[in-house]
Amino acid sequence: MKLVADECVDFGIVRSLRENGVNVFSISEELASIKDKNVLEIANEKEWLLLTEDRDFGELVFRLNQAHHGIVYVKIKGLERRLKIEKVVSIVLEHYKHLQNAFTIITNEKMKIRKF
Repeated sequence: MKLVADECVDFGIVRSLRENGVNVFSISEELASIKDKNVLEIANEKEWLLLTEDRDFGELVFRLNQAHHGIVYVKIKGLERRLKIEKVVSIVLEHYKHLQNAFTIITNEKMKIRKF
């Protein structure tokens, strides 16, 4: 399992994914402050999933028709940090294959996968 974590992603999620054997390229560690389109380009070059908490990637994909290999948008609000981390990591580990080439939104209540 391989993914690119946008710099807005809670680093606890990155750490926990790594602890669970996921190869994570962290934008905040490697290329902080780059533009969203460059983050998406990196994920595309690697052919990895992109994990983000930034809704602007929806605009890049849906309005501007940018290519991607799968985007997981974490839209969890008000949940205790530990529970948020557990939820995101659990979904990535359990549904990784289904997240490929899809735009997925994870909210407090559900996960919605939109395949392309």
